[in-house]
Amino acid sequence: MTCKASGDVRAASGFDAHRPGGCNGWRGAWRRPKPSFNQSVIDEFRANGGKAGGPFEGGDLLLLTTTGARSGTEHTTPLGYVRHGDLLLIVGSDMGAHRHPAWYHNLLAHPLVQVEIGTERYGAVAVPAEGPRRDRLFAHVVRAAPGYGDYQANTPRVLPVVVLERTGAEAGADGPAPAPAPVRTLADKVVEVHTWLRAQLKHVRDEVDAHFAAAPDGERPEPGRTQGRVPGLGLQIRQHCLAFCQSLEFHHVSEEQHLFPAMEIHHPELGGAFERLRAEHRTVARLQQELGALPADIAGADPVRFRAELQRMPEELTAHLAYEEEVLLPPLAGIPFPPRAPKP
Repeated sequence: MTCKASGDVRAASGFDAHRPGGCNGWRGAWRRPKPSFNQSVIDEFRANGGKAGGPFEGGDLLLLTTTGARSGTEHTTPLGYVRHGDLLLIVGSDMGAHRHPAWYHNLLAHPLVQVEIGTERYGAVAVPAEGPRRDRLFAHVVRAAPGYGDYQANTPRVLPVVVLERTGAEAGADGPAPAPAPVRTLADKVVEVHTWLRAQLKHVRDEVDAHFAAAPDGERPEPGRTQGRVPGLGLQIRQHCLAFCQSLEFHHVSEEQHLFPAMEIHHPELGGAFERLRAEHRTVARLQQELGALPADIAGADPVRFRAELQRMPEELTAHLAYEEEVLLPPLAGIPFPPRAPKP
């Protein structure tokens, strides 16, 4: 019996012996197994190279690690997935329950997630699909795993379809993204983080352009026109804004608590530069809040004013990143990454 792309592993624990056809047809009354059930699947998955036995044998299973919306702690959930071309899709089915699963609320609050498939683990931005795009993707999911159609029939809520976008350099206009540069020093690591942050900013700008550039009839909206926007990008833009802002905040907190104090001891001549960077961090924190709030107004925003505001923020943010590289990269170029263990 194969449990292929069945969503949360609770689908398996709700097995109804009177309904044949594998977990795509399971709808047992027992929806809330003991927490140890999920943990046993997680342990087996990690111990066996991304494979699990029993009802999950041969199925498409991944581990999704999210950050708690309220607690801020990490939570790992085994989930079925469906591929659609280059897209990796998960569905917030919860067996057709009337509330979204906790992991979905978590990724709305913290879009950066960790994905484990097989023996590979990588970061991703979780972006729920909206509108017609969600409907198209869900139709594909149901063709691949019909049980999701049964789950949708069980509840009036619209089951979320979430695209897991692997983090890393964006693909260019001429083809796939180049392979990332090797990280051998702490300077390389700073450049890697900054490259990702710049890519997220570009992603947000490109999505905003797509939002304003076309109307349902294919015509470009006139300046000031707020009706007829292409649906389905508001949440996508929000998720990428949040991913950028939360990553930048974590990056700056790490610098101020760990990197800057250590470097000031060894490079006292850079004291003035570090004071400027700390002051810029406070300015950037304000910009982060403004950038995070900006997508909330996109549905009724004037395209010209919205784009002007969006352009102002990245210009200040990228100028800060450039100055940070100017100050930090030379002294960090001689520090290995990851750090080497001290000799006994």
